[in-house]
Amino acid sequence: MSFFPGNDPEPGDAFACDAIELMVIPNAKDIGGFEVRRALPTAKRRLVGPFIFFDRMGPAILRPGTAMDVRPHPHIGLATVTYLFDGRIRHRDSLGTEMVIEPGDVNLMTAGRGIVHSERTPEELRGSPMSMSGLQTWIALPDDKEEVAPTFENTGRALLPEFDDDGASGRIVIGNFSGVRSPVRTASDTLYADIRLKPGGRVRVPADAEERAIYVLDGKVTITGDRFGADRLLVFRPGDEIVVESEEGAHFMLFGGASLGSPRHIWWNFVSSSKERIEQAKNEWRTRRFDIVPGDAEEFIPLPE
Repeated sequence: MSFFPGNDPEPGDAFACDAIELMVIPNAKDIGGFEVRRALPTAKRRLVGPFIFFDRMGPAILRPGTAMDVRPHPHIGLATVTYLFDGRIRHRDSLGTEMVIEPGDVNLMTAGRGIVHSERTPEELRGSPMSMSGLQTWIALPDDKEEVAPTFENTGRALLPEFDDDGASGRIVIGNFSGVRSPVRTASDTLYADIRLKPGGRVRVPADAEERAIYVLDGKVTITGDRFGADRLLVFRPGDEIVVESEEGAHFMLFGGASLGSPRHIWWNFVSSSKERIEQAKNEWRTRRFDIVPGDAEEFIPLPE
């Protein structure tokens, strides 16, 4: 998925929970009836582990005659992760990949030195209402992997391991959690899990990941006695086990991993440890030196001014 023109998030109000380092309240932006909430990056927190970008898409109903049309656009220095709860998106890229992303699948597109892609509502689904809900995240690549050759990998929902214990169940999207590991491979230590709590359920988040956060999708969670509602990003303090509970039930994403150990710059769809490399990418897109997207070469998103 691409960079939506969303608003920057804001830090949350003060609270008493010692387990939480930062709470972020995403700002929502309506894009033709499709609401997007951006939780990362924020002025107070650029990354959580390698995650440098976190957008909540929807939930929304695309009416007949409306569609999601993200025209071809470039990326460098990152891997995009598209994860849907509902709806379908047709992905095309400059490697020649074309496929429809299904709910529960993991689409991992590693941009490396440069890739161009588009995402659109499939043509065959445009005549009927369609529910859309999902997440768009970007994973910044480590210093020695920023300029790798671009790749695309789709991992079907059936291949992702699941767990069910103590009123908590979930799917491991990337990394290792609750004793099971996802087959999705990333360039650095990464954790990404889709977790649901039944009423009265609880889940322990160990301290083995260097940096951790959750994004509450639905319901309310309780952490050391403090309650947090939906559409809140909660960054945990490092070093301690965290217990997430819910009285009524909740749905959230757990994410994070190892710190990259060096700063990252982000501008539009470009991520890099080097400002000069971003300037180079800007010039390359402006002068149309990136590859085209087969099957979707007529349109493109211009470089922002």
